[in-house]
Amino acid sequence: MLKEENYYQHKSTDHFSGLFFLLKRLVGAGEKLNKKQRIKKNAEFQTIFKKGKSFANRQFVVYCLNKEEDYYRVGLSVSKKVGNAVVRNRIKRYIRQSFLEIHDQVSPNMDYIIIARNPASKLDFHETKKNLEHVLKVAKVLNRKS
Repeated sequence: MLKEENYYQHKSTDHFSGLFFLLKRLVGAGEKLNKKQRIKKNAEFQTIFKKGKSFANRQFVVYCLNKEEDYYRVGLSVSKKVGNAVVRNRIKRYIRQSFLEIHDQVSPNMDYIIIARNPASKLDFHETKKNLEHVLKVAKVLNRKS
C-alpha cells in the first residue's frame, strides 16, 4: 500500500508536459480559428441569415455570404435540442477542426454560418468532416484539392 501512496503523491509531470507539447505539434493540435476568423455577434449572424444563401444536407445547414476581406469567417450554431452541453461542444470542436483541415480548399472571401442538425450528434470526427465537405461542395465554395 505504501508504494501506491508514493505513486499518487508524485506530482512531477515535467517529462509528460514536454512529451504532450511535442505530440500536439506533430499532430497539428493547438491550431485554432483566430479572432478575425470567428463570427460571434448576433448582428453579424442576422446579416448573413438575411443576405446569404443557404445550403443543407441531413446533418448541417450552411449559410454563405460574400464579403470584401480576403479571409473566411465561421460562425457556429448548435441548438439545445441537439443534445447536452458535452455533445454540442463536441460537434463544434469537430466542425472547427474540419475547417482547419480544409482551410486551403475553402473560398477565402466568404462568411460561413454552420448550423448543426440533430443527426450531427451521432457522427464521429471523420463523418462530420465528410458531411461538412459535402454540404460545402453543394454550396460550390469548396475547391478541389490541389
